[in-house]
Amino acid sequence: MAAVDDLKFQGKEFDDAANLLAANPDATTISIDEPEIPKNQHSRLQEPRREEDDELLGTDDSDKTELLAGQKKSAPFWTFEYYQTFFDVDTYQVLDRIKGSVFPVPGKNFVRLYIRSNPDLYGPFWICATLVFTIAVSGNLSNFFIHLGKPTYHYVPQFRKVSIAATAIYAYAWLVPLALWGFLMWRNSKVMNIVSYSFLEIVCVYGYSLFVYIPTAILWIIPEKVVRWVLMIFSLCLSGSVLVMTFWPAVRDDNRRIALATIGTVVLLHALLAVGCLAYFFDAPELDFPAPIIPARNGTTVVTKSL
Repeated sequence: MAAVDDLKFQGKEFDDAANLLAANPDATTISIDEPEIPKNQHSRLQEPRREEDDELLGTDDSDKTELLAGQKKSAPFWTFEYYQTFFDVDTYQVLDRIKGSVFPVPGKNFVRLYIRSNPDLYGPFWICATLVFTIAVSGNLSNFFIHLGKPTYHYVPQFRKVSIAATAIYAYAWLVPLALWGFLMWRNSKVMNIVSYSFLEIVCVYGYSLFVYIPTAILWIIPEKVVRWVLMIFSLCLSGSVLVMTFWPAVRDDNRRIALATIGTVVLLHALLAVGCLAYFFDAPELDFPAPIIPARNGTTVVTKSL
């Protein structure tokens, strides 16, 4: 019925136009059509800018992802199902995220490429645990090799280094992301263009960025200070670049000084962790062991001096 009515309406308009032309044969008709921009051309003009923003800020399909994540984690926080979702990740995803943290791609956002689809705590937890034992064991072995061959040295395992390493690394992996998340939320209320990551995403980034220190801590066993510090600087550049490329797009639209101060603080805290672990666990000052006292047969004592 709608098609028939449209045909009748168009026919009536045609008859009216014919009558007007018959009454005034000298009149000219002008057809005015509103120019239309093809949809594909219009979308093509906006596509580069949109892709650039999505690439740097990681906002592509973020609303849909957050909605799905909210539906997925709808269980109460005191239930086991709520925390089970944080460990819902397979081996291939963990390995892919580890590879992305060790070989960062310039200009790519780590959250957008690896984390946003499914942030997890499985990888960060076990990376931190492995790093704790690697640093503690490697520090003990390094101390053993440094003093190996000295007659006055007796190796005693220092198990307290495990607890010290665990406190330092887990405090860094949780407290620094918490402070950064709170800061981004506060700046988001001040500046509308600030992109705020979730707390779980920030923890995930920090956890995976620490993986490069695991093989580095093993190589720190080499009893050469120059080699150790070169390895530390190299690892710091790799892991620090992951943090900078992730959080710089989130603060670049803020005040210039505040943005630079934020990134500088992130890099400084990351460097303090690396330098502190190297200095405390591996570059500890060499102990001056007392020379043993050996009693002589004539009743006198002889003090031996170790070389």
